This record gives sequence, structure tokens and C-alpha cells, in this order.
Amino acid sequence: MAGLYFEEFAIGRTFDHPWTRTVTEMDNVLFSSLTMNVQPLHLDEEFASKTEFGQRIVNSLFTLGLMIGITVNDTTLGTTVANLGMTDVRFPKPVFHGDTLRVQTKVVSVRESKSRPDAGIVEFGHTAFNQRGEIVAQCTRQALMRKRPQ
Repeated sequence: MAGLYFEEFAIGRTFDHPWTRTVTEMDNVLFSSLTMNVQPLHLDEEFASKTEFGQRIVNSLFTLGLMIGITVNDTTLGTTVANLGMTDVRFPKPVFHGDTLRVQTKVVSVRESKSRPDAGIVEFGHTAFNQRGEIVAQCTRQALMRKRPQ
């Protein structure tokens, strides 16, 4: 698996993830519909055109999920036990249909698990940028990571 084990993470290690993703209208409409979020800012172009944004904005929970998803291949693919939580979630700028996102991750903290000798907790700081380099999403994520097998 491509993911890293607990021992491979060090505070301050930074990942500039190579994968990027252009967000489409279908992504936004399908995600909003599947999650029963009928907010017209996401679904109704006529409504959204009269707001300060002038157009529909992408569902922020889709943006959060995409931001974290982009990080998986380089960090946790096959080596994570579970996500423990996400804190400090922020969306400083909106994401629009057609925006292309890239993500950077920094390891914020690492510690041994008190209850699981085969795992440790890694705290990641994720930041998503649009094609103009503007920050569109940030969060801190805590993950229970497997230790390297003996």
C-alpha cells in the first residue's frame, strides 16, 4: 500500500500532493442531492445569481471530503485504522464549478496510542487551494495510524 506507517510521520513533515481535481457541476449537484442538502446556493442558479457570489457555490462538505481524499494516496492509504476527528474546519473562500483544487498537508503532531500498542495518532493540517492559489478550505484531522508490522 502507498500509505505511510506511524513511524514514518514526523512533526513538520509537509506533503504537496501531486493529485489535483477540477470540481464539476455534477459533483456539487449529486453530492448535495445525495446528502439531502437542498440549499439553493448549491442547486438553484437563478437564486444563487442574486447572492453576493453571483453563481452557485460548491457544497462545503464536498470540498472538505475532496480535500482529505486528495491526501490519502500519499499518507494513509492502507495504513490508517480510522479517522478520529476533524477540527478547526474553515472555508475562507468559496469553491465554484470549474475550480481546480490542490492540497498541502503538514504533520502537526504524533503520539503513541495509549490503548493500542500497534498504532499511534497522527494529527494532520490540510489546506486546499484553488487554481489562483487562494485558500478555499482548511482543517486539522486526527487519524489512528498502524505501526509498521514487526
